[in-house]
Amino acid sequence: MALSGVCLARAAVWGSAVTPGPFVTRRLQLGRCSLVSGAPWSSKLHLSPKVDVKSMISYMATKTKAVNEKYHRFLDRNFPRFYVLYTIFTKGLRMLWADAKKARRIKTNMLKHNIKFHQLSYREMEHLRQFRRDVAKCLFLGIISIPPFANYLVFLLMYLFPRQLLIRHFWTPKQQTVFLDIYHALRKQSHPEVLTCLERTIPVISDAGLRWHLTELCSKTQHGTQPAVNDILVLRECFSNHPLGMNHLQALQLKVLSRAMLLTPHLPPFLLRSRLKNHTTVIHQLDKALAKLGIGELTAQEVKSACYLRGLNSTHIAEDRCRIWLGEWLQISCSLKGKTNPMVMPLKSKPLLHSVLRLLGVVV
Repeated sequence: MALSGVCLARAAVWGSAVTPGPFVTRRLQLGRCSLVSGAPWSSKLHLSPKVDVKSMISYMATKTKAVNEKYHRFLDRNFPRFYVLYTIFTKGLRMLWADAKKARRIKTNMLKHNIKFHQLSYREMEHLRQFRRDVAKCLFLGIISIPPFANYLVFLLMYLFPRQLLIRHFWTPKQQTVFLDIYHALRKQSHPEVLTCLERTIPVISDAGLRWHLTELCSKTQHGTQPAVNDILVLRECFSNHPLGMNHLQALQLKVLSRAMLLTPHLPPFLLRSRLKNHTTVIHQLDKALAKLGIGELTAQEVKSACYLRGLNSTHIAEDRCRIWLGEWLQISCSLKGKTNPMVMPLKSKPLLHSVLRLLGVVV
């Protein structure tokens, strides 16, 4: 009994002297919990990284959108003129990026299925044609921005000369109307020169019947009389051989035609001839695709763009008149075979004559 009392006293002394600390107590409690119910806190420690990343991205996107809206309101309130330019620039970049993705998708499909340009649908052909012109204009800006600190000068030039340096995505609605009028005025200035070139070549034509028809057509154009479609189609032979065939045109005639089609005339004759052939061939291919699609399938904007490309200033003309004009154009274009001579187009623009005669010699 004495021994057992000593042992009990020792246990009491050691138990009171060595009390487990809070860390040890916590470890013991966690150990007991884990033994009883596994690991209840393990689900909180092992969260899915995908959920965390998605929630973080969503949070950052919401905050960025809120800050962007505040920034837009600040610019609109304090700098309204700059805000207009800023809005047009950002929208233009988005539209250009969308055009680039669509063009890449079309090119990929062409390579994948071995499709040629003329085998595409009308809208795909028109998109590629316009995108190439836009890229050429942007490429010029990129080249002049290469020297050090030249980018600051480029921004100033873009602000001062938007028509010459910027593509249509970066124009205001008012600028689009004004600039299209300016381009058409430049195109129209070359029409009298084209008529003069045609009149000078009349004596050289060997066929008397063709000479008479061409004289009558030029006379009707100068007096503002609208010729019939057959009056133009009867002259197809004149634009396929000497002296009005594309391969027989002189340097002065090539420069006049380049201005009439809004192409630069400041190039050597062989480059002018090549550009005219390519440009008018693309137009003829577009005409075939459009005839297959049908004018009725085009939107109002597509109709006006198609008329403007072919020589009619459609910015101030009603949609119905544009559709009639485009139908007459297709009637002539689809009656021709091969490539077109642009000498024909400036004769057919009141409202049709000053444009269609740019087509005859290229497509015959």
